[in-house]
Amino acid sequence: MSDARQHARAARRLVQSANGGRLLALRIVIVLVLLMAAQAYDGSLHQLSHWVVLALYAGSSVWFALAERGGGRRADTYAWAGTLLNAGLAVYVIVEHLLAGADSAGAADAVSRLPAFLLLLQTALSVRVWHTALYAGVVASAWGIALLMAATHPTGMLGPHVDLSEQVPALLTFTAASLVVIDGISRLRGAVAEALRLEHERTLLARFVPEDVAEDLAREGGLGTVRRRHACLMILDIRGFSRLSAEHAPETMVEALLAFRALAQGLIAEHGGLVDKYVGDAVLAQFVVGPPEEQARGALACARAVRARVAALNRARALAGRFPLRVAVALHAGDLLVGVFDDGVRAEYTVLGPAMNTLARLESRTKAADLDIAASGDFLRLTGPILPDGVTIAPIQDGGNPALFAVGEGRQRVPA
Repeated sequence: MSDARQHARAARRLVQSANGGRLLALRIVIVLVLLMAAQAYDGSLHQLSHWVVLALYAGSSVWFALAERGGGRRADTYAWAGTLLNAGLAVYVIVEHLLAGADSAGAADAVSRLPAFLLLLQTALSVRVWHTALYAGVVASAWGIALLMAATHPTGMLGPHVDLSEQVPALLTFTAASLVVIDGISRLRGAVAEALRLEHERTLLARFVPEDVAEDLAREGGLGTVRRRHACLMILDIRGFSRLSAEHAPETMVEALLAFRALAQGLIAEHGGLVDKYVGDAVLAQFVVGPPEEQARGALACARAVRARVAALNRARALAGRFPLRVAVALHAGDLLVGVFDDGVRAEYTVLGPAMNTLARLESRTKAADLDIAASGDFLRLTGPILPDGVTIAPIQDGGNPALFAVGEGRQRVPA
């Protein structure tokens, strides 16, 4: 079964369970209406028939309702039978009134039509579109056929105080109400199914990304959906990690690496980004939520916070007799393919595109130029015409493409 059908069925079950008490109450109301109708006036061809039909409906309706709520393979069969039972009762009451009439007009007409509308509402509360359409179709067809036969019968079939000029508008009103109800429950099921899909997708995506990103991706299609969107990218790399690994014990290096990863993970999440992956001693992060300018501001603030936090970490490590860590940060921006890539064996949230390749080259140039933080011109143009307080930039003349800028301290305009 497809996910869409599963969500549709789940939506129907959810709404049905919420409406279970209302359905039972409405059944009781309908039975009471028919009781009052039988008590108030004798509009039946045979006085006993009205009571017999009412008793049969009451017993059968309750039995079908209980059997349907019990579930099982026959639940759908009981549901269809209950729908036909409702249609049969509505047709019986209408045709009975058309043929037998009443002692006076007005109240008798209203009472004869009321079950048709109440049973329409009861069927609609089951949130079954085709059941409601079947009910409306049977009642409207039988009602229309009865009026047509009455209009064409040479001696007249209508009972006293029954007028076609009142019955035809009543039939048209019932038909219009049925169309509105069918459209309404169809939209309701669709809305609930979409809400369930979004929640299901958000729950699954939350395994890979933060809640806000999961919700954003779920609205765009969820798992298996890859979208082109703008992202700001950041890579953090420990300088000289291979040399340090040769000089220190593996346990010492693991401790340093885990401390660095914890630091990076916390700051990236704090500034609205997420860790794409860990590659050895490097951390690849992405900022994909919000407009590009907001992404860039978050990424730049994160890079500066990393520099400050690493300095504090090194002070603590010096007190503990540990070697210091030097971290290089490279920033870039561009359009990428973003989503959860699922090959059926393993699902991974990541980004793909030329900007990723460019970022790798920028990282190498950042380390070669011995920079703490470096950013491409594409990234810096997103931060606004004026950089944040405490930030300076300086172009790196290394002949590389795209242009690379060292990010330092101060206040300066972004390059055009």
